[in-house]
Amino acid sequence: MNTPLSALRRILCIGGGPAGLYFGLLMKRRYPDLQVTVVERNRPFDTFGWGVVFSDQTLQNLKRADPESAQQMADAFNHWDDIEVFYKDHSVRSTGHGFIGIGRKRLLNILQERCLALGVDLVFETDVTDDQALAQQYNADLVIASDGLNSRIRTRYEATYRPDIDTRKCRFVWLGTKKTFDAFTFAFEQTEHGWFQAHAYKFDDQTSTFIVETPEDVWQAHGIEQMSQEDGVAFCERLFAKYLDGNPLISNAKHLRGSANWIRFPRVICQTWVHWQDVAGKQTPIVLMGDAAHTAHFSIGSGTKLALEDAIDLADEFSGAAGRSESMAEVLQGYEARRSVEVLKIQNAARNSTEWFENVDRYTGMDIQQFAYSLLTRSQRISHENLRLRDPQWLEGYEAWLEAHNPHAPPLRVSLPPEGADPAWGGPAPDRAARHPTPPMLLPLTVRGLTLKNRIVVSPMAQYSATDGVAGDWHLVHLGARALGGAALVMVEMTSPTPEGRITPGCTGLWNYAQEVALRRIVDFVHSSSSARIGIQLGHSGAKGSTQLGWEQIDEPLPSPGGRPDSSPNWPLLSASAVPYGPQNQVPRAMTRADMDAMTAAFVESTRRAAAAGFDWLELHCAHGYLLSAFICPLTNQRTDDYGGSLENRCRYPLEVFSAVRAAWPADQPMSVRISAHDWAPGGNTPDDAVAIARLFKAAGCDVIDVSSGQTTRQARPVYGRMYQTPFADRVRNEAGILTMAVGAITEADHANSIIGAGRADLCAVARAHLADPAWTLHEAAKLQTRAIDWPRPYESGRDQIYREIARQQSLQAAQASPGETA
Repeated sequence: MNTPLSALRRILCIGGGPAGLYFGLLMKRRYPDLQVTVVERNRPFDTFGWGVVFSDQTLQNLKRADPESAQQMADAFNHWDDIEVFYKDHSVRSTGHGFIGIGRKRLLNILQERCLALGVDLVFETDVTDDQALAQQYNADLVIASDGLNSRIRTRYEATYRPDIDTRKCRFVWLGTKKTFDAFTFAFEQTEHGWFQAHAYKFDDQTSTFIVETPEDVWQAHGIEQMSQEDGVAFCERLFAKYLDGNPLISNAKHLRGSANWIRFPRVICQTWVHWQDVAGKQTPIVLMGDAAHTAHFSIGSGTKLALEDAIDLADEFSGAAGRSESMAEVLQGYEARRSVEVLKIQNAARNSTEWFENVDRYTGMDIQQFAYSLLTRSQRISHENLRLRDPQWLEGYEAWLEAHNPHAPPLRVSLPPEGADPAWGGPAPDRAARHPTPPMLLPLTVRGLTLKNRIVVSPMAQYSATDGVAGDWHLVHLGARALGGAALVMVEMTSPTPEGRITPGCTGLWNYAQEVALRRIVDFVHSSSSARIGIQLGHSGAKGSTQLGWEQIDEPLPSPGGRPDSSPNWPLLSASAVPYGPQNQVPRAMTRADMDAMTAAFVESTRRAAAAGFDWLELHCAHGYLLSAFICPLTNQRTDDYGGSLENRCRYPLEVFSAVRAAWPADQPMSVRISAHDWAPGGNTPDDAVAIARLFKAAGCDVIDVSSGQTTRQARPVYGRMYQTPFADRVRNEAGILTMAVGAITEADHANSIIGAGRADLCAVARAHLADPAWTLHEAAKLQTRAIDWPRPYESGRDQIYREIARQQSLQAAQASPGETA
């Protein structure tokens, strides 16, 4: 495994698809003395499939790696900018997307010809059943396992590669047609059993790819499984006839019988990509590449892109290592480490896209305008501002439509600057807000009798700064500053109804009059000095109580003289069951019926105090492993009475508390519930459960579900990323039919605008970004140069300056991006 690079003489690529061919030619181009062999089971210049799609950026990567083959591809590419969506007898078309398509056969022919020109040995019609024997035959120093989706090599060494294969929910068939589409086309057709969708695009002057996809249950209901291949194709022709203009659909899978050409997409992830094997006494690396290592759903068109970029990366790694005296193992470790991260990003986007198409019915209550926007932004890689760069006219039209269809839109906000003000802020020109629609995140929202001025919420965040549960000056400044910072709703941190329900000694409480008075002081400031509204989150810590401050050892018990979590200064804990949060935490006592009654009464008393303090919004915390969450989560609820077992039973007590609190809270004021939509642990709640939980709270009178996840068990293994919890909010909103609040890694206006614009949530709770910048909302609005937001009067001169400076920077950036243009 410490083989020096100088020992690399012979490379064997098993599989002559894009990955194997491209890596072979790149290495031969850079190191002409290498002996490179690519072995393929099919005949020369023979292939299956229709067209493949790249972005313009991918072509730039190919030009850098091998200009000669890239130029041949460019000459063969069909380029288009438009996407057109057909839905419910309407269509929406947008431009600027920059796609290029090429026939898969033509692509492989170009790569094969380039390999031959460089001296790569191509061996065809060889079905490799024993990679070790072939490696020995060619005396290979490096084996590339580029043998595709159903890789035999990956299966043989699965103990090393540890593949995770997730077979997705939709059936799809890959067809072609002589109808040439002038845009990347998504067509949706509803049948008596459900929805079908077509993905169609032109890849040469005469032919288009035409993929038909539908959920498994819809496919079964139509009896396609029992159809012949010809009958299945004819079914698709009839269903999508209005898009085909009389052209037939064509299958090139005649070698398959019946409905075998309809498949379910397998998402492949491998934990490691390199296996070292003793071949005739020599340690030989066998390296996964392309579909053998990973797959990404065709709806984001990245499978071939990933394969080619795998090849580029490994070739670059060899080139870079040549001057660093690295071993073969170090080169391969670098390749795996870097590519696995890049692939994970693509696969996260592909997962979002896949799930969107698996659940088209979820979005069919939307009008065509929002349906198309949701489709375009489904992966979360294409954002609101990205769409503005691509097609500003279309996006501004969509913003105008969204504002006009917002039932709570106020009159157009026009706050002209003083006469003679700098034109960057408006000057004598018409106010920007009068000329441009309001960004989605700044649209108002009315819930019950409360109207929020925009969609941004300062998430409840523990400050660990209270004394005996009493909020002090820190809380006044913290919450007051954020109320002045542009957000519509500022939430007080989780506040306990009992002393023992605090997470730490520094957490706030609301069980006595002194605490009520301290909070009223904050509420009064927010109401008198800002246009924001203020809410409070009530919750009991349960098994996660009696722990250290957040900047000490978070979630760990308070230090005690004997090191015992159940000794002073720790206080006794209650939970659904006697299940500790961790082995070092105190074991809580399982609640009795009497405990439940007393706790419900405590929540009701805190609710009355919150109303007396003047709060506008109340949230019940049923997430993150705290008391009410511990009832809902099957990992922490081991009860055998009416409050354990089924999901309905597990939700029984949280619903009892909610109903009692709702009855005590003013009827015209909103209530939300925070849930953990995914426990991220085996045996825990899943997003399916989250929808059911939301429906139960909706039936009980909840107005908004605040959709978080995890933190219910130390065994949780979340998959983080930007807006990583937003898909859960999307699902709850559009399946349970209730307003949702998205939270988690929302850090830019672009994120919030995309979420609200797509109907994935109705509010965006921004946490850490507000810790770093109390005026986050004002500053993000300034970056958009929108006037649809109010600033505190004492801050208006600062407003004018920041708008001028951002406008100046944007003008400079635009000039630098277009050096050939004149003013």
